[in-house]
Amino acid sequence: MERDHLSKQIDSIENIEGKLNDLTELISLAEELDDDGTINELVNNLNTLATNAAQSETECMLSEEMDSSSCFVEIHSGAGGTESDDWASMLVRMYCRWGERHKYKVTIIDQLDGEEAGIKSSTIKIEGLNAFGWLKVETGIHRLVRLSPFNSAGKRHTSFASVNVLPVINDDINIDIVESDLRIDTYRSSGAGGQHVNTTDSAVRITHIPSGIVAQCQNNRSQHKNKDECMSMLKSKLYELEMQKRREKASEDNEKKTAIGWGYQIRSYVLHPYKMVKDLRTGYRETNTGAVLDGEIDEFIRTMLELKISGKGITLITEDD
Repeated sequence: MERDHLSKQIDSIENIEGKLNDLTELISLAEELDDDGTINELVNNLNTLATNAAQSETECMLSEEMDSSSCFVEIHSGAGGTESDDWASMLVRMYCRWGERHKYKVTIIDQLDGEEAGIKSSTIKIEGLNAFGWLKVETGIHRLVRLSPFNSAGKRHTSFASVNVLPVINDDINIDIVESDLRIDTYRSSGAGGQHVNTTDSAVRITHIPSGIVAQCQNNRSQHKNKDECMSMLKSKLYELEMQKRREKASEDNEKKTAIGWGYQIRSYVLHPYKMVKDLRTGYRETNTGAVLDGEIDEFIRTMLELKISGKGITLITEDD
């Protein structure tokens, strides 16, 4: 698998290099002919190639054990009622759009709607090469500041939601789960309506009693398929729990400096009184908030991956920095 992955990376780089040479020659020829229309078209092709090159560069940084895997993205609204529930639903859309932009298969496998709007929690499965490698740095607390759409006075409101990204465990990694340690419950799918709601008790919730970890799925009409998806998610959560224990045991001091802890606020999305999305670990910021919330988060991911590879550690930045 690693050999195939490296081979694909080399092929991608060689392909980009070949296209760059071709475009450079064609632009030179068009300039000699003073053909502005062709030049503009070739420049657009060059910009597209630059985007592809940046993606290939990022993928070259994905060298950890599970980076090539698909992933689960769990999103939970924080304290704050309807405001936070709505913010959580905005994040669900952002990651779904990101996955679609990257041509990944995106499926919402479990979702609990908010009482008035938005969602309390959601689990998205994003399937495709390097999905986990890209999104692993998104784990943490995401903060939104905006004028409240749910307040008639139009006051500014701050909302929080947590994101947790887990790799989908393949058959090459053995996760030992004792059947007697599991409690399996079935229930009728919840929600306001739509494709995620079933009319039979096919939704499944599995609780790993020793750790207290819970996995649930209600996307499929088949109880058997939902159970399989739950077991896959449970393995991912147990794997991540074990990896976290190993990291802490290996270097507790280093972990404090470099890990993205569950309680850390990693990114701030400000829609009022100005517009800016700022990563509080790298300092990278973007003023086109609409594009970010529409899934254009690659630069945030890329700068964070570069920081991790540099080994400099993470220093959280305040809003005033």
